[in-house]
Amino acid sequence: MPRNAEVIRQWTILKELEASRRVTIDDLAKLTGVTTRTIRRDLDALQEAGFPLFDETHDGKKYWTLEQKAFRRLDDTAFTLAELSALYFSRTLVECLSGTPFERDVRSAFDKLATALTPGMRQFLDRMPLVMQAKADPGAQAVTPRTKEVAQLLEATMHHRRVTMRYYSFSSNREKTYAFEPYRLVFAQGGLYVIGFVPEYNELRTFAVDRVAQLSLTEDRFEPLELPEDAFAHSLGVNQGAPERIELRFAPTIARYVRERIWHPSQQATDDPDGSLRLTLDVCNDWALKSWVLGFGGLATVISPPSLAAEITAELDAARGNYSQEITRSGDS
Repeated sequence: MPRNAEVIRQWTILKELEASRRVTIDDLAKLTGVTTRTIRRDLDALQEAGFPLFDETHDGKKYWTLEQKAFRRLDDTAFTLAELSALYFSRTLVECLSGTPFERDVRSAFDKLATALTPGMRQFLDRMPLVMQAKADPGAQAVTPRTKEVAQLLEATMHHRRVTMRYYSFSSNREKTYAFEPYRLVFAQGGLYVIGFVPEYNELRTFAVDRVAQLSLTEDRFEPLELPEDAFAHSLGVNQGAPERIELRFAPTIARYVRERIWHPSQQATDDPDGSLRLTLDVCNDWALKSWVLGFGGLATVISPPSLAAEITAELDAARGNYSQEITRSGDS
């Protein structure tokens, strides 16, 4: 069984105990689709981890419950003013949760945190964005929050339920209906994505949640495949695939900027005598890579592989042609 299945199941148990106040082991086994023996192991593991779980007997039946103020000892942690301030300010960094089922809980948590600060402190911290700001990446999705769809995908992920999904594909420019087994939701590049298994293609695929036109849960269950912790480890974007050795040369005017940043864990940089920089990456040769290279314009040159160099050349030639036509059209007007 995948490593994340146990974590998901135990999180489901905690949420059920919190919502229901008390449940039986049989109830939890039915909810999560495992044996009562597995549930007992989960409860033991959660207790050992420090969660205040208790069992009590009513009418000869044993129930389990979770202390509702499980983290009341937080009052004794003696947060410093700087630590409280940092936590309060960090709310600007979790705006990616907007539109998800977590948004209300996150806002509630920060509202409670705010009560530990005086009105004057809060007023001061609310001015912090004037001197320190979290700015979203260009291209962040400007769509209606998909709270319902995200909640359904979380339900399907946690309980391994297959979904039927109608999805708009940019590549084919049409909507298509899939049977889909969601594994994980990922926030990346200003948008929310879901990665999972598509039985029709017998492979893992990634979908943008904002392009899900319709979603419905089925009663069909699935056994998820093992998914790496970083499903997009070899991509500069949200794609999957085998890595290739990519070598690029950056002009002296941009070399320092490129050298000072971490573009991918595999990167290796070498300085050339003329001040230019050679950068090698072991990444997927996908659109995210091409878009990144094109973003440097004439300041970046692909050394290898030749196929990537040819694709970048074709894109630049097409752009040059478009600009030439626009300049000619503007001159004639």
